[in-house]
Amino acid sequence: MQKNPLQKYMDDADRITRWPTRKNKSDRALVLAYLATKFEAGTTYTEREVNDVLKQWHTFEDWALLRRELYEGGYLNREKDGSAYWPAPQTTVY
Repeated sequence: MQKNPLQKYMDDADRITRWPTRKNKSDRALVLAYLATKFEAGTTYTEREVNDVLKQWHTFEDWALLRRELYEGGYLNREKDGSAYWPAPQTTVY
């Protein structure tokens, strides 16, 4: 049985417990893709709502890092002023 590559970053509740190091760029992409699945397609979120979703799915208390990485990685789009966020069209939502 193949081990889930995200498992080393997750707790028993499937929350991300740490951010992968710079050497692990492919793991960062996996973490971001996983977190992107927590946003509903067709829904627009405020910055606070994005933070609230992220707070539910990670334990290391850096939702700003994750929000920024999701945006910069193309998983979330946003208004220029950061007032609204939504899943990018190419994001697969499970």
